[in-house]
This record gives sequence, C-alpha cells and structure tokens, in this order.
Amino acid sequence: MIWGKAAALAACSMAALVAVSAPAVMAKDVVVHAGRMIDGTGAAAREKVSILIHDDRITAIQSGFVTPTGAEVIDLSAKTVLPGLIDTHDHITAGWHSGDPIRNAVTRSAYEDAIEATGFVRNTLLAGFTSVRDCGADTQVIVALKKSIDGAVIPGPRLWVAGTPLGPTGGHGDAVNGLRVEFADIPHISDNVIDSPEAARIAVRRLKREGADLIKIMPSGGVMSIGDDPKHQLMTDEEIKAVIDTAHSLGMKVAAHAHGKEAIDHTIALGVDSIEHGSYADAGSYKIFKQYGAYLVPTMLVGERVYQRAREHPEQLNPSTAEKALVIGPLLQKNLRDAYAAGVKIAFGTDTFGLSDHGENAQEFALMVRAGMPAMEAIKAATANAADLLGSADVGTLQAGRYADLIAVDGDPLADVRQLEKVGFVMKGGAVVKADGKPMI
Repeated sequence: MIWGKAAALAACSMAALVAVSAPAVMAKDVVVHAGRMIDGTGAAAREKVSILIHDDRITAIQSGFVTPTGAEVIDLSAKTVLPGLIDTHDHITAGWHSGDPIRNAVTRSAYEDAIEATGFVRNTLLAGFTSVRDCGADTQVIVALKKSIDGAVIPGPRLWVAGTPLGPTGGHGDAVNGLRVEFADIPHISDNVIDSPEAARIAVRRLKREGADLIKIMPSGGVMSIGDDPKHQLMTDEEIKAVIDTAHSLGMKVAAHAHGKEAIDHTIALGVDSIEHGSYADAGSYKIFKQYGAYLVPTMLVGERVYQRAREHPEQLNPSTAEKALVIGPLLQKNLRDAYAAGVKIAFGTDTFGLSDHGENAQEFALMVRAGMPAMEAIKAATANAADLLGSADVGTLQAGRYADLIAVDGDPLADVRQLEKVGFVMKGGAVVKADGKPMI
C-alpha cells in the first residue's frame, strides 16, 4: 500500500466531524442475562449466565439469571453472548479508490483519508469489533483518529496503532515505487524508508514520539506494491534486529509483513512478535514460530478479495499486483491450515483496507474454519489470542476486571461461525452502541 504524506492538521479533520453521535451514556450498574455465553478463553460455552457490569468494567459472572438491586437489566436470554471481537491487522483509514497506488498517491490527501475513516471506524464497531490493531497508516491521521475515539468525539473501536510502516528503499511500503526518480526528493515522502540499523532506530523512536503503540516492518516484498517480490527478504538482519530491539526497549511490540520463508524465519528468530501473512512458511518455519512464541496473523480475507479482483477485473490492479495476487491468495489458506495443524499460535486479522470492506471483518471466520480451524479456536483467535498479541489484560475475554466489551448473535456460532457476520448487539465499555440490530450511535 502507499502511505501518503502526513496531514499536519489531521486532528482538525476529525474535530470537524463532532456531529457524529458520541457513544451512549453508560448506566452505573448493568446486568446482562446471556442465554449462552462464550467467554473467549476457549472454555466450553455456558448456558444461562448473568454478566454484572459497573461503569465500563465487568465485575462478576454468575450462573443463572440474577438481578442485583438497582441494576439495569439487558435481556439477551435468547442470544449467544461473546467478548467484543478483535481484528489484529486492519488498515482502518484506507478505502478502495482504485487499484493504482500511483494515482492515489498524487490525487488523494491525508485529510480525505481522515474524514473517510470516521465512517470506517463506526462500521467496524457496529460489526462487533470493539478493538483493532491498525497495522499501517499515515501516523498523524491514525493517531488523531485514536485520540478522537478515546475522547468520544467519534464512535469507534479501541485502537492500537502502528503509524507508518518501516521498510527499505524499493520495498513494500516505499511510496516512490513506480514513480519518476525526482519524486524521491519530495520531503517526507520516504520518511518511512530505512536502509541501515541507525536509520531503523531513529525511525522507531520517532514513531514512539508521534504516538504509535507498536511498530510495523516490511522485511519482505508485498502484493499491492509495484515491482517487488514477496519471496525476497528485502531488509537486512541487522536492520530488522535494530527495529525489534529498539521497539522492545520502548515497550512496543513489532508486527512484520512477511511472505517469503527467509524473511519469516529470520524475523522470528530476531524476536518479532507477529508475522503478518506468512504465505511461504513451511514445516521448518512453524518450528521456529513455536520455539520463539511468535503469532501468525493469516489475513485470508484480503487475500481472497484481491485474488478475486485479479481474476475478474485485473485491469483494476497494477499488472505487478494482479500477477502476484493470483499466487499469494491460495497460499494464505494453505498456510493457515498447515500452521494450525503444527500448533502455531494464531491471531485473527483481516488486512482490511477497502477491498475487504470495513465492517465485513467477520467474514474471515468462515475462511479460518474452511482452512481447518474449529469454530471455537477461530473465535479464540479473535478474543483471548488477539488480546495476548496486543499485550492487553483489559480486552478479549468475558472475565471480572475486563472492559465490558461484548456482542450478541441470534444463533450458535460454534455450529455456524457465519453467525458472527450478523452481530445484533454491541456493547463497548458498558455503553450499548447497537441493539436489536439497530445502531445506537
């Protein structure tokens, strides 16, 4: 993807949208009567459970339907209740405007991305995703978006943000790819390009200063970028290690976009927290995943969407992308099947950026099940596992002390995981934002 020049006043773009409704006012004490509860830990579903909430936190979970004195009752006794879902690989400021990154780079501004993203975050929240890890966006835009959500200026999921991804000259994420050489001299167009360990350390520290929560790196080539090869490792081990060591010293996790086996294996051994995509991983790679405890984020939804576009409308993609998509799309499914069978830790992530529309994130679940994961394990990937990857003890499961982030569906997602595509109730931090299938925001 192409990352545009940061908008110095992106926060003002957000503030201009104050007219968007803020989250509903929280009741002080609430009890949710859940007909069936899946708590996100992987434990068996429980029938007839009461979830007690004070302000924005769960205080207790009790068997049966109880009603503490003075508590507001939310009757979900005919529903299945789950934790708010977590997408650990999203690009929540990115829409689909054409398959030509060059055209987008010279015709769209970060202001437009900021304004458009206010709709994307709302749609994502209403789909039941109460937490999102954004794995690459204009840093000022995504940080402003996060602050606007935290400040209740606009509704949206809790955000963990990477800001602008870091990678080498000519690699996936270099905004100059495909442009005339003189564009390389435009100030800041390539401020995410790192070609030495020293540059890597400086870039990580700058992103921390600018408000990023984690770091995203591009050690291999990609699909949506022009001319690079997904099989190749494009960052040196020394550059990768400098990013990871610096980020970890600052308390930040690192996500690595990596398709090729060499980039996957080297980056895990150097201490990365997650591999995004992982297309060409093999049995040896899975052993390294398990040895170092790294997560795989499989991102099959975007792979399927780009694959479909490459088959049906290749003219909508640059030729380099169309050619690569036809190869990578099917590999993502095989990779998840093999990785899960090998015991690799899996976290849910869609790589949503317009082709897989914001608010359709839950379609990833059916792809995970089709690839061989039991529905309960796919749900755990989007709840407890995802929270572990985020490094948060506040989200991901229905337990005392966690945020009161929960969703409800009519049917049983363990029998039909596509029930999660039809979330009818959403609560974030004790505030109801969707009820009976209708938005409250």
